[in-house]
Amino acid sequence: MEFKEELKKYQSLVNTELEKYLKKEDCPEKILNDSMAYSLMAGGKRLRPILAIATFKLFSKEIEKVMPYAMAMEMVHNFSLIHDDLPAIDNDDFRHGKPTNHKQFTEATAILAGDGLLNRAYIVISEDLRKSKPEDLQNKLKVFNEFSIAIDRMIAGEYLDTEVEGKQITDELLEYIHKNKTAAFLIYCVRMGAILANADETAIEKLTQYAQNIGLAFQIKDDILSEEGDEAILGKPVGNDKEMGKCTYVSKYGLEGAKEILDKITKEAIEILKDFENSEFLQELALYIKNRNK
Repeated sequence: MEFKEELKKYQSLVNTELEKYLKKEDCPEKILNDSMAYSLMAGGKRLRPILAIATFKLFSKEIEKVMPYAMAMEMVHNFSLIHDDLPAIDNDDFRHGKPTNHKQFTEATAILAGDGLLNRAYIVISEDLRKSKPEDLQNKLKVFNEFSIAIDRMIAGEYLDTEVEGKQITDELLEYIHKNKTAAFLIYCVRMGAILANADETAIEKLTQYAQNIGLAFQIKDDILSEEGDEAILGKPVGNDKEMGKCTYVSKYGLEGAKEILDKITKEAIEILKDFENSEFLQELALYIKNRNK
């Protein structure tokens, strides 16, 4: 199967699964539920749940085991996007070519919709834990622990990203921010898939290295697109990072320097996967991250 066709198949699977978790009933908080659904189903690449499912499939075909955790991570990812777009952080008006949540609804509703998606993710995982077989609990609890840590790291990275606007920072701090702000979720998703599929520690460690590379690659590509992307394709304004004085890989290393780093770490990620059978999709996914235009 061609990569693009397989990617669309995964995206369709994720969208169908997410629909099961939407609250559609008529109730006093219906607008809040609509706001949560608006962002959760707005589109996007669905990269995080796809990484979890595709990694799981390297070792097992029983993908129903990973689905609740993959969906929970997509909920948390969208919580982070809603809050990231708020006036107090990035102050963005558009995402995926649509008004951001606080523009479509209100700022207060957007804040609570983000909170609601974060809490919904914990409900989804806790319900799966409650009905799990005893022999599966150890791995699931490990994944739940790493899930919580990944969220903690993302919040830390977001905080630092706002604090260093307009300041010159070290290479080490720039990498630290992006390893937490962006890469932490991608690393967790790959580890989640491997752990839930009972992969051995050697395989988990190699896949973690792959995830660290593509996580950093994702952020570097975002920085490049913010500099030279097509606003019509991105679905959001270009140049915001420069206007806000954000320290990015482009501002630190220049456009060509950032592209060189992106190329290097993508090649390293692909090389790591050559030890795994049937890893072609994940190899292509690394190239997709490097070459994407939105």
